[in-house]
Amino acid sequence: MKKFSELEYRRPDLDLVRDEFTKLLEKFDSAKNFTTQEDAIKEINALRADFSTSASIASVRNTIDTSNQYYEIEQTFFDQNGPVFQDLNIKFYVSLSKSQYHDELRNKFGNQLFDLAEASVRSFDPKIIEDLQEENKLSTEYSKLVASAQIEFDGKTLNLAGMAPYLQSTDRETRKNAANANYAWWQKNATTFDELYDKLVKIRARIAQKLGYKNFVELGYDRMNRTDYNAEDVKKFRQQVVDYVVPLSIKLRERQAKRLGLSNLKYYDYSLNFNSGNPTPKGNPDWILENGKKMYAELSPETKEFFDFMTEYELLDLVNKKNKQAGGYCTHFSKYKAPFIFSNFNGTSHDIDVLTHEAGHAFQCYQSRNQEIEEYLWPTYEACEIHSMSMEFFAWPWMNQFFKEDTDKYKFQHVAAAILFLPYGCAVDEFQHIIYENPEFTPQQRNDAWLQMEKKYRPWLDYSDNEYLKTGGLWKQQGHIYRSPFYYIDYCLAQICALQFWSRSQKDFKGAWADYLTLCKAGGSKPFIELVKLAGLNNPFEETTVKPVIAEIQAWLEGVDDSKF
Repeated sequence: MKKFSELEYRRPDLDLVRDEFTKLLEKFDSAKNFTTQEDAIKEINALRADFSTSASIASVRNTIDTSNQYYEIEQTFFDQNGPVFQDLNIKFYVSLSKSQYHDELRNKFGNQLFDLAEASVRSFDPKIIEDLQEENKLSTEYSKLVASAQIEFDGKTLNLAGMAPYLQSTDRETRKNAANANYAWWQKNATTFDELYDKLVKIRARIAQKLGYKNFVELGYDRMNRTDYNAEDVKKFRQQVVDYVVPLSIKLRERQAKRLGLSNLKYYDYSLNFNSGNPTPKGNPDWILENGKKMYAELSPETKEFFDFMTEYELLDLVNKKNKQAGGYCTHFSKYKAPFIFSNFNGTSHDIDVLTHEAGHAFQCYQSRNQEIEEYLWPTYEACEIHSMSMEFFAWPWMNQFFKEDTDKYKFQHVAAAILFLPYGCAVDEFQHIIYENPEFTPQQRNDAWLQMEKKYRPWLDYSDNEYLKTGGLWKQQGHIYRSPFYYIDYCLAQICALQFWSRSQKDFKGAWADYLTLCKAGGSKPFIELVKLAGLNNPFEETTVKPVIAEIQAWLEGVDDSKF
């Protein structure tokens, strides 16, 4: 494999791809024995890997520099033709389900492939291709708009990631001014964001109707390949968060206010955890990367091999810069069996969080790179997030390398943030259920629905004199709501699993790591609940799971004297 900067990109010839795919399907359908069908699957996998790798290279280079016109055009090509390729993939799934060697294929590849195929077939039809193309286009427009943010502050022109350090300033006036400048940009563009989302909601509702679903909620779950749980299970999980996590979150905010010497926290205070300043990495991005290499070299032989591979082949783009898409992600180049990590370092502790989080995704992908079929390279998203969130905690023994004297402060903040995230994640999820059950809502009704969620899950919020937040605009900055509907409760489910790994790693690091490694190697060969069981974890949907996990976390947090920070 070449380094990422040297990887050649060629736009796939869709006509040739279609012809070759069709021939392979004919080979599969006309096979006289199981071996011939198995060979056809291998060839189809290779073809799919070529196409997805080209799409991933174009996407990564587009997100690294959203002003690059060449890759903007290439991204548009995949937005338009991804659904066309999806149609070919669905035909493969249909052939798979009708195979006369169905039992042999199940014995070879397992049930999950067939369950995924059935969900995909239900959620696609050639008649929705134009709608999917428009949905992709609007999703890309959202990402580009967010990446275009230019905020004048402190004598600089900053993007959204560049504002983060100011939002954590120990000077309250600076925090307030930074927060107001940040939300002023969102307010200025609120109408555009509302219009984009309105179009996305209505397109998704139309797609669901065309496919015969009651609404997009059902379709959304099929798109997310949720084969072993449903919306009712998720609703019960959210209630556990209301019952056990929200009360602890309120206490954590009260402790934060006490540490900061404030009677109550305002919207511009939430990002600062300590009067002495939030923990920050004690070096620049190159220093962080070198310490990351050292950490992964010591963690295990598997992580050393993985991270050496990532750095040798330039499979990380970590630093925030102009015109770079916001956020962080992990993707992969299937043809080369290579993950890729994207982030926006900005000098905050988030730099370390994202390094360990996205490395968790990438490590899993690297461990399962030799799975025989494309579908098993990654599991479904909620299982994927177990890898990432758990890696954050498995990295704890090395946090002193990054934070030095702030290590204990960082660990307290890390666990507290994990708890405080859960109500927010559930708010995002329930909000989306409400929206897609009511696709006719106006922008103001959507904002009102968000305010209801904040009252339910985050009752401590005080938006003071900020009209944008008081009128319910905060949800627009959560990109998943636009780009990946219903991909958010996944983080909450995974967080409960990751906190179990955290607990186990405090008592038996080697044993916990062994189970984590087993989980990573399994890739996507099993559905979520089976993977949770494989890793020796308790199922988050069971009513006996969340309460004891949160109780243990609460005891640990209460055992920390945060006043010394």
